Amino acid sequence: MLRAWLELARISNLPTVWTNVTAAWLLAGGPWWDARLAWLLLAGSLLYTAGMILNDVADAGHDRLHKKERPIPTGRIPLASAWIVGGAMMVLGMILATGPGGANGRVTLALAAAILFYDLYHKPWPGAVWVMGACRVLLYAMAASAVTTWSDMISLSNDVLVAALALGAYIVGLTQVARMEAKGAVVKPWQVGFARTLLFAPAIVATGYWLSRANWKLISLLGDLTPLAPAVFILIFIGLVLHASRVMKRGGPAIGEAVGLLLAGIAIVDALAVMQVSLSLACMFVGIAPLLRLWQRWIAAT
Repeated sequence: MLRAWLELARISNLPTVWTNVTAAWLLAGGPWWDARLAWLLLAGSLLYTAGMILNDVADAGHDRLHKKERPIPTGRIPLASAWIVGGAMMVLGMILATGPGGANGRVTLALAAAILFYDLYHKPWPGAVWVMGACRVLLYAMAASAVTTWSDMISLSNDVLVAALALGAYIVGLTQVARMEAKGAVVKPWQVGFARTLLFAPAIVATGYWLSRANWKLISLLGDLTPLAPAVFILIFIGLVLHASRVMKRGGPAIGEAVGLLLAGIAIVDALAVMQVSLSLACMFVGIAPLLRLWQRWIAAT
């Protein structure tokens, strides 16, 4: 029974919610020792899990025909139970986020609405991939809203907003590329180019930040190579995306493997965001990615 619920929640992706929330919190200036961070991590976990469970609830009819191995079609989890648990987690997540977590109520409500909208309309509406990206953007915004004002958060110069948009673009890009490969449809070159540009958005943004903010004088004056460290994280991310792209081109089951790689890469996207705040934390986030791949062998990420 426990495994069925873990499969339903796609639990192997959950740590990426933790890296998202932590990255947004730190970029917004939140301190490590603030208890609100713990509440936001719990709230984000509940909202994510609720979204995954309700996704399968909304897809129950489709899955009975096309994905009979999922927990609801096999009867391992009753549909009514999934409704109740998913709905309760959604409500509790919102309460914890806006209560002890201190998050902005409107942002949290927008996140919950985006999650539900995606769950209900991702099958009939291709544009729902943008809503999926928006969910991650709003997760960042929810965490940041606990320590920064709304006006500051929506400023184009705000590090949180830029990092959130880069993450959202990455999510949209990986979904579009995977769909193009899975369907085998003939698409225009600009569509492929646009999707791949979105996939590389975090590296583009991180490179811009690195080149504009690094203290290059440390290298020439003190022989300190620390300003070069961000290049390592950027190259790791680019290597991951290129490897996943090659795997995806094999088609068939390899597409799912590639998507799993890219989903694990969300932790590295967060590493690119926090490397300007803490290189040690960025190293930790990068280290999480291979652990997620191992976890995906037990519980599938998609």
